[in-house]
Amino acid sequence: MTKDLLARHRAVLPDWLALYYDEPLEITHGEGRHVWDAEGNRYLDFFGGILTTMTAHALPEITKAVSEQAGRVLHSSTLYLNRPMVDLAERIAQLSGIPDARVFFTTSGTEANDTALLLATAYRRSNTVLAMRNSYHGRSFSAVGITGNRGWSPTSLSPLQTLYVHGGVRTRGPYAAFSDAEFIAACVADLTDLLGHTRPPAALIAEPIQGVGGFTSPPDGLYAAFREVLHERGILWIADEVQTGWGRTGENFWGWQAHARSGPPDIVTFAKGIGNGMSIGGVIARAEIMNCLDSNSISTFGGTQITMAAGLANLAYLLDHDLQGNARRVGGLLIERLRGVAAQIPAVREVRGRGLMIGVELTRPGTDEADPEAASAVLEAARDGGLLIGKGGGHNTSALRIAPPLSLTVAEAEEGAAILEDALRSVR
Repeated sequence: MTKDLLARHRAVLPDWLALYYDEPLEITHGEGRHVWDAEGNRYLDFFGGILTTMTAHALPEITKAVSEQAGRVLHSSTLYLNRPMVDLAERIAQLSGIPDARVFFTTSGTEANDTALLLATAYRRSNTVLAMRNSYHGRSFSAVGITGNRGWSPTSLSPLQTLYVHGGVRTRGPYAAFSDAEFIAACVADLTDLLGHTRPPAALIAEPIQGVGGFTSPPDGLYAAFREVLHERGILWIADEVQTGWGRTGENFWGWQAHARSGPPDIVTFAKGIGNGMSIGGVIARAEIMNCLDSNSISTFGGTQITMAAGLANLAYLLDHDLQGNARRVGGLLIERLRGVAAQIPAVREVRGRGLMIGVELTRPGTDEADPEAASAVLEAARDGGLLIGKGGGHNTSALRIAPPLSLTVAEAEEGAAILEDALRSVR
């Protein structure tokens, strides 16, 4: 059955549509933190559909909300008043930390970042954008144009002039040997120098923790220091929270809050986890920025009733059950467990991350050279052991990405760590 489906997939879908595993699997159903494939195999899910099944698979509260909304109306577009959309927008605006916030819903993180770029360039009347090296912001033409990761950038053509800033990766690059304070100072000096050589940019867009880049991040406070430089020049700060939002990092509800000394971002984008698998993205911005467009617009599917019902139920469950606190507690235990394993395995260069957003970088032992073959081998071995994880990384894909649903239990964290330890030890 799976081989037949794979043949049909390859016959009708693009060659560049990536599939995991030498023998790709079809996930047929899930429950809690587990999923099953078409062959009946059960897996502990440590990737959640790329950080999207944030709460749990088949969560009854969300299933009930979606079912009840489906029995009323699925969709009407933004041309009509939409109570669930207003309800969710009010909750997100209140949680955002942005004063006088407005919320616009999209269908994905890509579209959210596209919209943020539209707002920033229109507000600032500039098509120059600052982005981070090793970044990823989506699949659209403009989002690819600001992506600083060669593996996910199929063209150099872009409607934007993009300038790349240093600082998203703490342990690689010319400042890696510096202390945190020296690292921040050097990156701020680099940014200040760059701004002296270009036309005034519209915005800096940055992921607080780089997702596709392998869950890398700068020292706390870097973006606060950047914002001081940007604010002096009127340049906006866009925080791409598609992967870091909603408490996944444990310590904060939003990733930008680790860099909050200079205030909140001007624009925040979100997606993935808020819908727990339903297609929700969006943009939060100060009213003066959100309202700067001088022509009409709508969204056909952004904010549609059924996805908003899912988002409301998911957000309520997340807050009521303190899943941010669970991510902090269980994620902290998981990171320490994996660091203990890594100390015994020469191929593991670094275990990094926060909460339930953990990266394990693999290199050829005794070097800093990326080892994508080892990462792929560990991915396969983990699957054989009953664990699904992801991978990513800049320069070459040699970082394992671990991002379970935020309801993960201590027992499940230990089970997953044991499987991953066996997978890491099996690769030579």
